[in-house]
Amino acid sequence: MSVFPLTGVVRPYAWGSRTVIAELQGRPAPTGEPEAELWLGAHPGDPSTVTASDGPAKLDALIAADPKAQLGEQVEAAFGPRLPYLLKILAAESPLSLQAHPDSAYAKQAYARQEADPNLPKNYTDAYHKPEMLVAVTPFEALCGFRAPSAAADAIEAFQLPSLAPVVSALRGGDLRTAVETLLTWPAADRPALIDAVTAAARAAGPAQPQAASFALAESLAGHYPGDPGVLVALLLNHVRLAPGEAIWMPAGNLHAYLRGAGVELMAASDNVLRGGLTPKRVDVAELLNVLRFEVLDDPILHSTTVAPGVDTWQVPVGDFVLYRITLDGTRPPIEVPVGGPRIIVATAGDTFVGESVDGTPVELTPGTAAFAPADAGAIKVAGTGQVFVAAVPA
Repeated sequence: MSVFPLTGVVRPYAWGSRTVIAELQGRPAPTGEPEAELWLGAHPGDPSTVTASDGPAKLDALIAADPKAQLGEQVEAAFGPRLPYLLKILAAESPLSLQAHPDSAYAKQAYARQEADPNLPKNYTDAYHKPEMLVAVTPFEALCGFRAPSAAADAIEAFQLPSLAPVVSALRGGDLRTAVETLLTWPAADRPALIDAVTAAARAAGPAQPQAASFALAESLAGHYPGDPGVLVALLLNHVRLAPGEAIWMPAGNLHAYLRGAGVELMAASDNVLRGGLTPKRVDVAELLNVLRFEVLDDPILHSTTVAPGVDTWQVPVGDFVLYRITLDGTRPPIEVPVGGPRIIVATAGDTFVGESVDGTPVELTPGTAAFAPADAGAIKVAGTGQVFVAAVPA
């Protein structure tokens, strides 16, 4: 079976960049509206288009027509007739919302309850979990996982605001849950004054203060989301700065937010999001608390592991997806993709070729373009000079 050129869908969220994705793909920039994410996959919210033997087709429809050929028997048996992952190129110009995702068992139960009772809020769009990872392709900033409560207490206490004493007390006692709940249920009428006081304290502090980084983060976030208690919840999390090639892993229950930068993101094919602030959208505090895992994440950064010359991966404990980076420097022969099944390949640099199209010619990938290799395509190789990322299902 052939490898199909694949065209993704750009999502224009307000926090997106007007230059990154367009410049990657060689289009004029800046664009007329923000371009936040390039979706590459078969998610029903925005399935990609493949150029197949019969002309253009949506990837989800192509898979549904012959799931065994497209996915392979093992993937279909494990996940049903659906591609279990979604690959994205993400470009954040400003901070995204604080958010977390449910685990598989909880998502299934919560979605069933929601669908059975029309009076329940619609927090879930499907019955699947949404673990995710992101590999930086530019310097990238994010909030990822809870840091030690004592460090968070130091940051909150440094504002010297008596009203925050209950939050500091909870953190000194190691009680992350109470600290988060207290902040997210802060009386709505009092939130603007609280965040104004936080901003004023941050501005009054000198750069040599021990909590200068926390002050700067709070002031920056308050500029984007005035009156939002998520500004303080953010200080309970690890503030991560990734170099290109470094990654972060967000399992179920991990509270996180992307702040700025571009990366390749890979996740289970779900759109279940529970928000926790830094957003004008609704925050269901009770449901978020059901999903969050109040565990300290000591080291949020994942480093790559080399599995073959020119081939790297990032180890994550999930069966829905695996991500490889293949780098061809002009001296290496074609490199075989180290996994079968349904694969999506996206280029981020150079001029590369992957597999053969329906007419027998190699599928050329330039930056920001992609291809879909079905299970029936068998082993495929990447040639040329450049860099591609390959999403697949672990063998």
